[in-house]
Amino acid sequence: MKIEQAKQLTEQALEQLIQALEAGKSEALKTYLATMSRFHKYSFGNLLLIAFQMPSATHVAGFHTWKSLGRFVKKGKKGIMILAPIVVKRSTDKDAAPAEELTGTAKALVGFRPVYVWDESQTDGEPLTEISPVTGDPGDYTDRLKSYVAQLGIALEYSSDIAPAKGVSHGGRITLLPNLSPAEAFSTLVHEVAHEKLHRTERRAETTRTIRETEAEAVAYVVCHAVGLDGAEFSSSYIQLWNGNKQTLTQSLHFVQQTASQILSAISPGE
Repeated sequence: MKIEQAKQLTEQALEQLIQALEAGKSEALKTYLATMSRFHKYSFGNLLLIAFQMPSATHVAGFHTWKSLGRFVKKGKKGIMILAPIVVKRSTDKDAAPAEELTGTAKALVGFRPVYVWDESQTDGEPLTEISPVTGDPGDYTDRLKSYVAQLGIALEYSSDIAPAKGVSHGGRITLLPNLSPAEAFSTLVHEVAHEKLHRTERRAETTRTIRETEAEAVAYVVCHAVGLDGAEFSSSYIQLWNGNKQTLTQSLHFVQQTASQILSAISPGE
């Protein structure tokens, strides 16, 4: 594929992605966000406890939260113990009479107690709402992309330890989650290659996480679109999950266009 042809394909795909971002959050994304809001954000200590007891855990919640989501804990499944704070109300006025204590109270942490949560894999019932994944068959483009990664001097490896992330850019090394669908593996690898090319340089200090994720996913969308994969809803939703929008993408168009064109030129047949 000629560089000029790659630029044209890039511009067309980016225009479609910008339109999707301009339209705002899709109903699927709104439902997904509403579902994910039901899962608590755990402290670092509790995250360590969860990882120690079940390294493969993805979404964990208490018995009643799972029930409210239409799922139930499977019989015999052992809960994951975490620590919940014990908070009590205390009067802020030492001289107040008992009847006046309620007018001046403050919450105080007095300790912790063990409680149990369960991972999604330990439950059955209604499936959790997910963002539609990238679909289609990348065919030989995956092997060409892997060859390009090797030419760039980037090591490619696979590990289940990065879950729930599908891919991670380390700087000179990319790790992918094993057993992804061919389309998801291709899209994820393009996303991480974009990080390597755009954000493992001195420019990283000039960007925010929102900018980096917007740029990497926009590159992934463009390349996937060019090879016939369908990932419009996923890419638009992913960017918005990182608080990216039309303005964020528009400001990064030069970097996205340049990187996507380079990847497309490298992986096209006969080039």
